[in-house]
Amino acid sequence: MKFAPHTGMFKEHAGDNPLDEIQFMFDHGFTAFEDNYLKRREKGEQDKIGEKLAKLNMEMGVFVGGRVQSSKPTLTTNDESIREEFLKGIRESVEAAKRVNATWMTVLPGHLDLRQDMGYQTTNVIEILKRAAEILEPHNLVMVLEPLNFYNHPGLFLTKASQGYKICKAVNSPACKILFDIYHQQIQEGNLIPNIEQSWDEIGYFQIGDNPGRKEPTTGEINYKNVFKYIHEKGYRGILGMEHGNFYPGKEGEQAVIKAYREVDYVG
Repeated sequence: MKFAPHTGMFKEHAGDNPLDEIQFMFDHGFTAFEDNYLKRREKGEQDKIGEKLAKLNMEMGVFVGGRVQSSKPTLTTNDESIREEFLKGIRESVEAAKRVNATWMTVLPGHLDLRQDMGYQTTNVIEILKRAAEILEPHNLVMVLEPLNFYNHPGLFLTKASQGYKICKAVNSPACKILFDIYHQQIQEGNLIPNIEQSWDEIGYFQIGDNPGRKEPTTGEINYKNVFKYIHEKGYRGILGMEHGNFYPGKEGEQAVIKAYREVDYVG
């Protein structure tokens, strides 16, 4: 399966240079890579990452795009200045995506507005995402909305798969899908496979982490063998981002990550 590590996951073996880390990933069988912090990198470094991935025929996974940095309500409001800041980030993300041949970018609608009815907040989010989708559609790019759990990210608007499903249906664009993070959803509501089933046609991307601890599969309670089997047999051939830490430290811990993914990989 197309498991996608991130920078820092194999730094004990490969060092801190992302190009060396990508090479290490490729040498150990990984065919994809994701980088939440891509947009923070200099344009020249983005170009080099894109060139490296192309040379190795590796796919680029998600990066964070279009997020408004604030601990206050953002997309849940109808504040036009906040919306313009968000859309500016979306336009910048288009350029970053081109440099690394990316398709998906993570979008977070931000915090709840405790002074506003949930229905109005949902409408506000849908309206701005429709505008963002208009920017992305001509470039065949996809923003993936990530529901996050209440424990690690208290107070956020988007927490459930069903919520993401409702929003994506309302936006009604191939440029707006769900990022189903299995770790977050295990904490938030569990019932993983039935929720994946019900929201299937709006899921564009998966991310991984076991619970408790947010480490690699086999270190927690989630039966990843069964989850991956279901996803594969359902027809998913996309990227599964390894958005977690390493359970064990050092080189041994990095080798344990590789071993864990070989154990849970499903090839049919």
